Amino acid sequence: MKKFLSILMLVTVFAACTSNKQIQNNIAYKELPLAYADQSSESISQISRNVFLNDTILTNLIDTAFIYNNDLQMAFQRIEMAKANLQYFKGKLNPEINMSINGGVRRFGLYTMDGAGNSTTDILPNKRVPVNLPDIFTGFQANWEVDFRGKLNNQKKAAYAKLLSTDEGIKYIKTNLVTEISTRYYELIALDKELETIKETITKQKEALEYVKAQKDAGKTNELAVLQFSGQLQNLLMLELEIQQQILRTENGLNILIGRFPQKIERNKESLYQSNAILFKGLPSDILNNRPDIKAAELNLNAAKFDVKAAKAAFLPSFNIVSGIGFQAFNSSYLFRTPESMAFNLLGGLVAPLVNKSAIKANFNVANANEIEALSLYQQKIINGYVEVVNEFAEFNNLSAMNIIATKKNEENNLAVDNALALFKSARVPYLDVIIAQQNALQSNIELINIAKRKKITSLNLYKSIGGGWQ
Repeated sequence: MKKFLSILMLVTVFAACTSNKQIQNNIAYKELPLAYADQSSESISQISRNVFLNDTILTNLIDTAFIYNNDLQMAFQRIEMAKANLQYFKGKLNPEINMSINGGVRRFGLYTMDGAGNSTTDILPNKRVPVNLPDIFTGFQANWEVDFRGKLNNQKKAAYAKLLSTDEGIKYIKTNLVTEISTRYYELIALDKELETIKETITKQKEALEYVKAQKDAGKTNELAVLQFSGQLQNLLMLELEIQQQILRTENGLNILIGRFPQKIERNKESLYQSNAILFKGLPSDILNNRPDIKAAELNLNAAKFDVKAAKAAFLPSFNIVSGIGFQAFNSSYLFRTPESMAFNLLGGLVAPLVNKSAIKANFNVANANEIEALSLYQQKIINGYVEVVNEFAEFNNLSAMNIIATKKNEENNLAVDNALALFKSARVPYLDVIIAQQNALQSNIELINIAKRKKITSLNLYKSIGGGWQ
C-alpha cells in the first residue's frame, strides 16, 4: 500500500510539472544610446515645475487642477484599488482563521457503519444515540495554503509592482496635466496678444479710412479707394470677433482641465516672452529614471514576470493545512462541558492537477503572452521617449532661430506701414500699397506671437519628454 501511494504521488508531481512550456520570445532587447548627438551633461528633468514655469498665476492654476481635475481623482481611486489588491494577496500568504457557530441534525441509515454503530452505542449512560442526531459546534477553523513553491508570494510581488505602476501612472497624469494646462495658458495669452495687435491695426485702419474719405472729398482719390479701406476694416472687425470667440473657448477648455465651471482666467501676459529654465537634455538614461510612463511600463513588465512565475507554479502540487478547535455536542446544555465537549482536527493535504489542466495551461499562456507584450511596450516607450527628446530639442533650437528672423521681418513690416502711409499722403504710391503694407504688418505681428507661443509650448514638451513636470 505504501509503495502504491508513493508511486501515485510521483506520477502526480510529474504530471503537474509537464506541459508548461513558455511561448517563444523573439523580441531583441534594444539598448539606449549612451549620449545624444549633441551631448549636454545637465538635465532639466529634476527642476520643479514651479521653478521651470516661473509664473505664480500658472502654478496656482495647476495646483487647483491637482485638487479638482476629474481624471486625476479617478486615477487616485485606481491607486486605492491597487492597494486593496496588494492587501488581498498579502492576506492569502497567511492562514485564514474564522469563528464558526454551526448547528444541524444528521441521520444515518441503519444499514451503514455509522447507523449500525450508533444503534448499539450509549451517548450518555443508559441513553442511546438518537436516530436524528443534533450536532452543535462553536470554535475556530483555519485554512492555510503553504506557499512552498512561491505561487502566492509571486502573486503578491506582481500586485506590489502593479501598485507602484499605478503610482507612476498618477505622476504621468500630473505631467500631462501640467503640460496641457500650461499649453492652454500660453495659447490664451497668445490670443490676447493677437487681439491687442488686431485692435491696434483697427485703430490705424480707421484713421487711414478717415484720411482717404477726406482725400476723396478733396478730389484727390476716388470712391474705390474708400471702399477698399472700408472693406479691409470690416475684415479686421470680423477677425476681432473671431479671436474673442477663440479666447472664450480656450478659457472654458482651461477651466475644464482645472475641474471647475467657466470663469475668467487670470493670466500674466508677459510670461509668453519670459525664458524658462535653461534647457538641457542631459543623458538618454535620464528618461529611464525620470519619465513616469517608462517607469510604469517597466513595473508592469516586472509584474508580468511575477504573474508568469505564479502561473507556472500552479502546475505544481499545493499543500494545504486545515485545522479547527472548539466545542461540539448534541445538546446545547453539554456544549461547554470540558473536556468531553472539546473537539479539534488537523489535516494536511497535497493536491496536484493530474487530468484536465487546460484552464491552468490557458492561464499560463495568457501570463506568458502578457509578459512579451509588456516587454514590447516597455521598449517602444524607451524608443519613443528618446525620439521625443531629440525632436523637441531640435524644434526649440529652430524656433529660436526663426524668432530672430521673424523679429527683424516684423520690424521692417511695421516700418513699411508708416512709410507707405506717408508716401500715400504725398501721392507718391497708390492706396493699394498702404493696404498691402498693413496686411503684411498684421501677418508678421501675429506670426511673431505664434513663434513665441510655439517656443514656450516646445520647451514644455521637452521638459515633459525628459521626465519633468510631476515633481
